[in-house]
Amino acid sequence: MNNPSPNFAIKADRKDGQSVSDAVWDYVTSLKTVIKKSGEEQEFVPQKIRNSIYKAMAETGLRDENRAEKIAEQVITRLQTIYDGHTIPATADIREVVSMTFIDNNLAHISRAYIHFKHTLSPAKSDLPVYGRGLRFERFFTKEGVHPYDELEWELRTAKITDAKGNIVFEQKNIEVPKAWSQTATNIVVQKYFRGRVGQSDRETSVKQLIDRVAKTIADWGRKDGYFYSAKDAQIFEEELTHLLVNQKAAFNSPVWFNVGINEHPQCSACFINSVEDDMRSILQLVSTESMLFKQGSGAGSNLSNLRSSREFLGGSNGKSSGPVSFMKGFDAFAGIIKSGGKTRRAAKMVILNIDHPDIEEFIDSKVKEEKKAWALMDAGYDGSMDGEAYSSVFFQNANNSVRVTDEFMKAVENDEEWTTYEITTGKPSLKYKARDLWRKMAQSAWTCGDPGIQYDTTINKWHTCKNSGRINASNPCSEYMFLDDTSCNLASLNLMRYRKLINGKAEFDVEAFKKAAEVIITAMEIIVGNASYPTPAIEQNSFDYRPLGIGYANLGALLMSRGLAYDSDEGRNMAAAITSVLSGHTYYQSTKIAEKIGPFKYYEKNKEPFLDVMSKHRDAAKNIKEEGVPADLLNEARNIWDKVLNNGSKYGFRNAQISVLAPTGTISFMMDCDTTGVEPDIALVKYKWLVGGGMIKIVNNTVKPALQSLGYNDEQIEEIMDYIEKQDTIEGAPHLKDEHLPVFDCAFRAKNGTRSIHYMGHLRMMAAVQPFLSGAISKTVNMPNEATVEDIEDVYMQGWKMGLKAIAIYRDGSKRQQALTTSDKSDSSQEKKSDTKKQSAKLANIPRRRRLPDERKSITHRFTIANYKGYITVGLYDDGSPGELFVTMAKQGSVISGLMDAFATSVSMALQYGVPLQVLVNKFVHMRFEPSGFTQNPNIRMAKSIVDYIFRWLALKFLTPEEQIRVGINNISLPSDDEVDNVNDDIEDEKNEENDTEGQAQNTQQVKLFSESINKTVKEVVSEAEAGNQLLTGTFDNMSDAPACDTCGSMMVRNGACYKCLNCGATSGCS
Repeated sequence: MNNPSPNFAIKADRKDGQSVSDAVWDYVTSLKTVIKKSGEEQEFVPQKIRNSIYKAMAETGLRDENRAEKIAEQVITRLQTIYDGHTIPATADIREVVSMTFIDNNLAHISRAYIHFKHTLSPAKSDLPVYGRGLRFERFFTKEGVHPYDELEWELRTAKITDAKGNIVFEQKNIEVPKAWSQTATNIVVQKYFRGRVGQSDRETSVKQLIDRVAKTIADWGRKDGYFYSAKDAQIFEEELTHLLVNQKAAFNSPVWFNVGINEHPQCSACFINSVEDDMRSILQLVSTESMLFKQGSGAGSNLSNLRSSREFLGGSNGKSSGPVSFMKGFDAFAGIIKSGGKTRRAAKMVILNIDHPDIEEFIDSKVKEEKKAWALMDAGYDGSMDGEAYSSVFFQNANNSVRVTDEFMKAVENDEEWTTYEITTGKPSLKYKARDLWRKMAQSAWTCGDPGIQYDTTINKWHTCKNSGRINASNPCSEYMFLDDTSCNLASLNLMRYRKLINGKAEFDVEAFKKAAEVIITAMEIIVGNASYPTPAIEQNSFDYRPLGIGYANLGALLMSRGLAYDSDEGRNMAAAITSVLSGHTYYQSTKIAEKIGPFKYYEKNKEPFLDVMSKHRDAAKNIKEEGVPADLLNEARNIWDKVLNNGSKYGFRNAQISVLAPTGTISFMMDCDTTGVEPDIALVKYKWLVGGGMIKIVNNTVKPALQSLGYNDEQIEEIMDYIEKQDTIEGAPHLKDEHLPVFDCAFRAKNGTRSIHYMGHLRMMAAVQPFLSGAISKTVNMPNEATVEDIEDVYMQGWKMGLKAIAIYRDGSKRQQALTTSDKSDSSQEKKSDTKKQSAKLANIPRRRRLPDERKSITHRFTIANYKGYITVGLYDDGSPGELFVTMAKQGSVISGLMDAFATSVSMALQYGVPLQVLVNKFVHMRFEPSGFTQNPNIRMAKSIVDYIFRWLALKFLTPEEQIRVGINNISLPSDDEVDNVNDDIEDEKNEENDTEGQAQNTQQVKLFSESINKTVKEVVSEAEAGNQLLTGTFDNMSDAPACDTCGSMMVRNGACYKCLNCGATSGCS
């Protein structure tokens, strides 16, 4: 749409004292009525537009009546252009035009204020409670006359978070928390969710204040909106909700904790899907909308397939479009610049393109090409860390990319057929490809850099409840929320480990408690929808009209292990399927009960047939849940709940168009003290836990003991097994443990001293087990080992489609700096033969020359210990103090290891003498991972991933400047003085003689397996150094080798769904 100029004739013909609305009323003869939100028609009054425009401007400090009148004139002129007398606009349409006009006048910030102002006006609500038609609630978790807080013990604590250097990032003293909450939960909740600035009077000081702020506000909204039959029902609801939150049985997504009870109409959704049309105004509007969402800490996704390809013409000209990939560069730049919620983490963004778009090949290759640019910069010495100069200098690092594939394309791949793309503007055939060539490109790219992921469009829309309102084109960044364009979703999760009860001495899943909790939480989420604010009029209207929700759960991996069920087992998958069926089924059933009292969502009748068809699909899937591993009461509820859903839904409809997803539950999983997040298995059996009062302690996971009990081990056996795990950081080889029980304790990552982990197909099979019982999808990355091939990724993508999944994202360990295994090295010998004499001369001129060290030179010797391995590094120095040679002596090692280290040190020495900068070598060799690895005695290098990793981190700290250290991702921490070299040669000889006399070389293999005996003495001791604590968090398992550092505290993050989470401070890289 072109930007119309104000109609000056109107202003010229205006009589003295005539208002804008008076002047334009005769002009806008065709626009007499508008459609209210309720569906009724009312008289159109232009003066209302002018008033609301001025009000929004005044709220932002711009009190300019003349400018408000000019904007009002533009709005009315646009309305005249759009609505020709045959179409009656809705109030939401008018708000959209006003919002766009603000943006066109460079007043985007006022556009948001206008949306908020209009929201507060429509429709006006009384502050008085409305009773008599709403829901009834009975007490299940609470007792009448006893407040949930009174059933808990409370204590005062200090919440403190430190960075990787031990500096205090956050601290608040004398806060009141439940005694049962861990210190980790305390730290994260206080830092993330308490309102007000630390040290000021309005700062929250108690978890009671936080939970009251949220629970009471939601209950008050429910009272005013008529959700409760009586005041008593409202009070019961409020106390039941309070119980669930304070006892860590459930939690809302982060925006609820950030904003509810602070603003009158707070933003409460974490997930957004935006649309974009094939015109410049829409493209720029998407930039504006996404930017505001990122600013508020939310994530957004969009499908760019509506944008014409780079092969199509623009308008009536001979020029061609630049295509969607070119615009992605602009979107990516803004996402990288704007920090989420004012925090240091980057925005969460998803970009999708359909497989039949003519630019699909360019889209698939887009990240790989930029990745290779980053590699070149890293080779030139630039910092290759996640936020370093190498990656921040290239495009497409701030979004997840996914390709939308149809069943037709998947069949074309299977049958090795041709695939045709189609022009966006004409629908005519465009480029043609071999389907398998595109398929290969997708897998190759994912192998190299993790993107693109894949979304199965046909499957997604087959399970779409509102087909008659439009297609599902996109998802949020984590891929769990999939619905109509311009919609949002607020999330919440239940902590599965909190729904267990003792039956005959055995902890069983409490189905009734789980159902009651789901009933309360989904009602609270529904109440939030009508009282929240939204970033655009379209998203606001669709949120009101469709009311999609995203309830899910966390701690599935812990629950399965506690029951003695392997994550990758039929029994484990059956249990997960049954739980998911109950969750979605019972919350849909509650949605029908709300619809009975308040009414279904606006477009239910329009979508009744496809909606009930999807409910039937859920019911059919539930009938096929196998009974192995599932308690009888859970299985019966999982199978039968859908009959109740269909019966009630047929009568009353549904209040919500969607009900459930499985989100990554990043920060809120810490709030609930979950061992595992979302649908994920456990990361490791041994972790480090923050203690009240500071410091950390090494613990075996809480779920290991109940798992051993479920498997039939006696107390004495359990104690010995637990003691073995504490000492060895693995359960493999533990006494008494039967081999058939090992899979129960398999985790996402391999233990430092173990060999086992869950196979990536195990992750895929678990997703397939729960997907049929979800409205949306699953946020989960399928982690693959470094040795996985391109063919393995092709197989994962194909199996995901056949299993009925909606989306898959994969990540191959270490893929950020590798070449594909299947890439052949083809050199063109003919080009070499064409080298002329001039080129040969140039080559000769550039032959490197060796800079030898003087015969007598100074040196530094450094003693180190990694796990149980001891050694010495000696560095020979040039006269200027720079390193020129390296010697590595390994104490107590056999000829193989010593020989390899000698050869390695010699090659490094030659590289230094031939002019290879130390910075380049450090950048190349730090973070290499192989055994031996583990804790060290160096206070500046607490953990080493290998001997090579330690050597080059020490060299960097010793010889590089602070600026160079930062560029290669090494913290600039001062080393001890050089007195460490005193008498060191004598120490070497003495220790070697002593150890060679007492221990044989045959013990070397066993030493590799027995991880870090030197720290066994501190198994149950507090590690008070904060720097050590931050590194210990991931010290017992093999984390992804290129996981990023946390932007908040500097600790290494771990994979969490499609994002990363920090085990130290709870920060996440996604939108959860």
